[in-house]
Amino acid sequence: TLNPALSLHGIVLTMYDGRNNLASQVVRDVRSFMGDHVYETIIPRNVRVSEAPSFGKPAILYDMKCPGSQAYIRLASEVIQRERQLAAA
Repeated sequence: TLNPALSLHGIVLTMYDGRNNLASQVVRDVRSFMGDHVYETIIPRNVRVSEAPSFGKPAILYDMKCPGSQAYIRLASEVIQRERQLAAA
């Protein structure tokens, strides 16, 4: 093992395109293999999120209402909730 002290707190699925059957299959496979390590929130493929770095801004500041930014906000809440659960255990 390269880093035995390293622990996995979660896996984030990104660049998801619901119109693509392969993307849905990948989500199912990753969830099946990795179980509870996978966060519920999935970050969709989103043009506004892709544009944000070109304008020197995080996606949430570039367009807070786009689906990608909203997903990142949900993910942040989910990460905080998971960290609180780990701290309480």
